[in-house]
Amino acid sequence: MHKNVEALLSNIDKLQETIGYNFNNLENLLMALTHSSFANENKNEGFESNERLEFLGDSVLSLVISENIFMKYKNLSEGEMTKTRANIVCEASLMKCSIEIGLGNYLLLGKGEELSGGRKRASILSDAFEALIGAIYVDGGFESAKTFINNRMDNLIVDSVKGAIFHDYKTQLQEIVQKSGEHTVSYKILDEKGPDHNKTFVSQVCINDMVVGTGEGKSKKEAEQNAAKAALQNYIE
Repeated sequence: MHKNVEALLSNIDKLQETIGYNFNNLENLLMALTHSSFANENKNEGFESNERLEFLGDSVLSLVISENIFMKYKNLSEGEMTKTRANIVCEASLMKCSIEIGLGNYLLLGKGEELSGGRKRASILSDAFEALIGAIYVDGGFESAKTFINNRMDNLIVDSVKGAIFHDYKTQLQEIVQKSGEHTVSYKILDEKGPDHNKTFVSQVCINDMVVGTGEGKSKKEAEQNAAKAALQNYIE
């Protein structure tokens, strides 16, 4: 058995306790945690990446969130339901959920991804969360996947319906940075363009002195919010 898999299995009970689901077949969970970089580096050992589970999990997630919104929020129009779902089923949202359960700590990554910070990369974390949903669906059926999704994402649905989700990008970024183990988020106004009555400000945001996003706005606050928004979209990509 690969040494990375042995290390993962030694901590697998903790992950199952965190997510509130015990797998009948641990191979389903291991596949959800296997990034393509690890599978490609260990082709001879028969590892399969989580990409197929991610595909399945994406569809299950969309259905569960749609049903949740439809059943609980009967006052919302089709357009409002679509917007609410889009706010939830997006990379920033899924990354946040992934960080909350510490999923990045359990991923099987190739050497290159490991060295380049793959455990904190937004795309990898969000894809792994969808793969985990797919794995639960395969292992325990739709109701098990539905329970997991609603337990982990119900607050996001409530916030989205209230209009709060991802509107305060600075707070959202701060929460994600703190949960991922980083410490310092700072903003700097880089430029002011245009006449006094119609200025455009340019801001950048740094995490531990590393620039992770830039944005423009008609005020300093708006520029900072847009810089944080860019950082959420490109966080450690």
